[in-house]
Amino acid sequence: MSADLHHLAKSALRRAMMAIGRGDISAVDDTKQAQELQLTLLDGETADQMERFQEYGFTSVPFPKAEAIMACVGGLRGHGVIIAVEDRRYRLTNLIAGEVALYDDQGQAVHLKRDGIYITTSGKVVVNATGDVDVTAGGVANIDAATVNLGGAGGPAVARVGDSVNLATGVIETGSAKVNAA
Repeated sequence: MSADLHHLAKSALRRAMMAIGRGDISAVDDTKQAQELQLTLLDGETADQMERFQEYGFTSVPFPKAEAIMACVGGLRGHGVIIAVEDRRYRLTNLIAGEVALYDDQGQAVHLKRDGIYITTSGKVVVNATGDVDVTAGGVANIDAATVNLGGAGGPAVARVGDSVNLATGVIETGSAKVNAA
């Protein structure tokens, strides 16, 4: 093998070996159109301003020490992109084949299970809609809460099936102080 050919083969092998890298996230810049990460790679190498590719419609800001896989275009470390981020410290486990989940470090999750959709949080769930909101159930719709306000707090009481209502005055005589309508 000629010296030139040997040099080209060695260069191509080096680029192939450098094409994929793995490292820990040390910094995140989420202010730009494409999120940029700083990685600490094997052997203490630092990769700065690495663009992170995320799936359309999904975005996240990973914690430091989360792991990332980078691909280097042409095997050049100066032209790397992040193609996957994993944080095994918080990942949901024991899902069944076909299930999908969104989750975070606080234990919050939206889990598309085989038998339905489950939302888990210790915080507040807010639905903001400028249009209509429809809830359709083929079975029973249950609300189990300390207080239920329909149209906001402080409205008049709502009679439920079985509540006593004075037909002459329209006053609810027995009912729930927990269910109100505006």
